[in-house]
Amino acid sequence: MNAIELLTHDHETVKKLLADLSATTERAVKKRSELLARLEQELQIHTTIEEEIFYPALRKVGGKEDEKMYYEAKEEHRTVDSLVLPDLLQTQPDTVEFAGRVKVLKELLEHHIEEEEGEMFPRAQELFDKAALDELGQAMQAQKKLLKGDRRAA
Repeated sequence: MNAIELLTHDHETVKKLLADLSATTERAVKKRSELLARLEQELQIHTTIEEEIFYPALRKVGGKEDEKMYYEAKEEHRTVDSLVLPDLLQTQPDTVEFAGRVKVLKELLEHHIEEEEGEMFPRAQELFDKAALDELGQAMQAQKKLLKGDRRAA
């Protein structure tokens, strides 16, 4: 899988988890907790491989506009990782407040995914040849396996 295919696949996984989480009610405490835990893990791994491998590679070969995209994407990650997700993790799953926070998280992530897939990925396809995208994809896949192993050991 090349870098863009891998990240797009991750996006599909995150969107499915968000849809499933959004469809739950206050009575589905166990299901909400399980879905949120899976979502948190997927987001942490995805964010790490983007910020450690994909974004720096794109920034290195791109121009000023690419650098703006890089910083905007990192700021969107920070908003989710430092503000929205921690608040959601501290919210009781059997509340209406939980549903509201899931909705905000879903909107933020859908916006971020839309920008990456609509602007950043096409730009990456312009800047990198097939071999470079394949190489980035392999590096990201290896890092992903490593991170999943770390999470299981923890």
